[in-house]
Amino acid sequence: MIVNPNERIPCRIFDRASDASIAAAQEIAALIRQCAANDRPCVLGLVSGSSPVNVYQELVRMHREESLSFANVFTFNLDEYFPMQPHELQSVARFMQEHLFEHVDIPADQIHLLDGSLPRDEIATHCHQFEQSIRNLGGIALQLLGINRAGHIGVNEPGSDRSCRTRMITLDQVTRTDAASDFFGAENVPRHALTMGVGTILEAKQILLLAFGEGKADIVKRTVEGFAGSSVPSTFLQDHPATVLLLDAAAASNLTRVQSPWLLGEVAWDEATIRRAVIDLSEATGKAILKLTDADYNEQGLQDLLAAHGSAYDINLRIFRQLHSTITGWPGGKPAHAKQVGDRPGNRDDIFPKRIVLFSPHPDDDVISMGGTLIRLVDQGHEVHVAYQTSGNIAVFDEDALRYAEFVDDFCRRFDLRPTGLDELADHVDTFLRNKKAGQIDSEQVQNIKGLIRRSEAREGARCCGVADEHLHFLDLPFYQTGRVKKSPISEADLKITIDLLQRIQPHQIYAAGDLSDPHGTHRTCLSVILQSCLRCQDDPWYSSAAVWLYRGAWQEWAPHQIEMAVPLSPEEVQRKRMAIFKHQSQKDRALFPGSDAREFWQRAEARNAETARRYDALGLAEYAAIEGFVRWDGQSGIEL
Repeated sequence: MIVNPNERIPCRIFDRASDASIAAAQEIAALIRQCAANDRPCVLGLVSGSSPVNVYQELVRMHREESLSFANVFTFNLDEYFPMQPHELQSVARFMQEHLFEHVDIPADQIHLLDGSLPRDEIATHCHQFEQSIRNLGGIALQLLGINRAGHIGVNEPGSDRSCRTRMITLDQVTRTDAASDFFGAENVPRHALTMGVGTILEAKQILLLAFGEGKADIVKRTVEGFAGSSVPSTFLQDHPATVLLLDAAAASNLTRVQSPWLLGEVAWDEATIRRAVIDLSEATGKAILKLTDADYNEQGLQDLLAAHGSAYDINLRIFRQLHSTITGWPGGKPAHAKQVGDRPGNRDDIFPKRIVLFSPHPDDDVISMGGTLIRLVDQGHEVHVAYQTSGNIAVFDEDALRYAEFVDDFCRRFDLRPTGLDELADHVDTFLRNKKAGQIDSEQVQNIKGLIRRSEAREGARCCGVADEHLHFLDLPFYQTGRVKKSPISEADLKITIDLLQRIQPHQIYAAGDLSDPHGTHRTCLSVILQSCLRCQDDPWYSSAAVWLYRGAWQEWAPHQIEMAVPLSPEEVQRKRMAIFKHQSQKDRALFPGSDAREFWQRAEARNAETARRYDALGLAEYAAIEGFVRWDGQSGIEL
């Protein structure tokens, strides 16, 4: 791998986030053992959040299976919300207990946590004592960090000085938006937090920063290749002599050595690299692919490509034909009477109509992400099944659940229908929701009501696309059923439900969400369930003719150099897709968990589909109203399994 000389912080790139997590855990374990061998305390700075979960899981495994002792370990956690009681679901204290401390042999008095439950007038003294405790132990030997989209470390927000110490800070809107899912709405996120200062962090002898997923790619590039400054606090790490970033392939995707390796030296010109280079060149020059000249290639540092693969004309034509071959209005293939000489490969198979399963992680991802393609598949005569993997019940506002419960109660009263237990249920729902605290987990009854709301909306959205009711499958995968944003690990039960469905339908096409920037992690988990299930089915006779296609749209979109099947949509199909999304009324106008994009889901989807079409048009291909893009899973991708 070529290394960019402009990378101001060393980076290690791994195929999978789990591999990076194991590498971090091994470094920490080696330090613990080294300190123990020398009869010294091992002082660790720790971080909470999704990134370090697998690090702590691996450390716990080493403790249980490899006798890794934490008896000599002293820990200092980076931050804590204020105000925050240590037992609350969102507290760093609870996170650390659940993921590490209660599973290893670390003495309680060697754990140091910032206390968000203190009175405000005691915070300054508490922060000073926290700093003094670090100094008394000789400083932090290894600091583990994560990073958010704004580049904060700890919760040192943009504007934090490189010399700042442990203190209370006001959280900015990006941080509060990112934390909204944990608190069931941005309005419930505390406005303040306690955090180690940048200066405190930079005094650690060694720093490991974890960054995973496409959502971190932009800030990783700015941190590593940008200039240091307080507007992006993570860039201060450039001046630290022993900082290393541990990245998965997605988080590293915008680094120059990954995105444009030809700018750094000699590369192996495989098909994927050539395609990306030519598309980048076309977009950089503002020229359609077939208009690019030898001079354009030379001026953009692509002389080696010309030398290895001929003239600009030959390369242009080759890539243009590749891109043109991705476009199909028949995503499920054509019937015999519609086939033509010169049809694209995907349209020439002999199976028509097909059995198709579209897996939707939440009850609306099917129509948001590939509603236009779904409409086409149904209209073209395929047997289309939609499998909703989770109930989506945590994403319903309390007032919606209360409104539906009141409707049922009023309906039964009007028609003198009083099913057994209805009065008790109505009283419970009313009392619970009117007295519910911010971030409190819903009762089982309320979760069921919210799940039924999402289920009824899913039916209407699918019907709008023409899918038959008997082809809708509500899987309610067990991993999701916690009532919290934090979910359970994938179990054999999740796999069995999915495998049973696949073996019953025996599909020729499987569509799955590859939108891994979902900030809540459900998409990634749902995809892992599907791919593991496919691997379990790979020896079944039916599977040999099955293709797995990955869609995106709710949180991001495939880039043209990635797309292997591009399904164009007419203006009428765009409108039908919008109406299908509108059926999800509980997510309309304002979603409970909108993520970092303030637009409604239908607006995001239309804008992304239109942008894909615009990019195809600018590359010199046909002009369409919108395009939904897909990538085929080859059975070997780096998705976490």
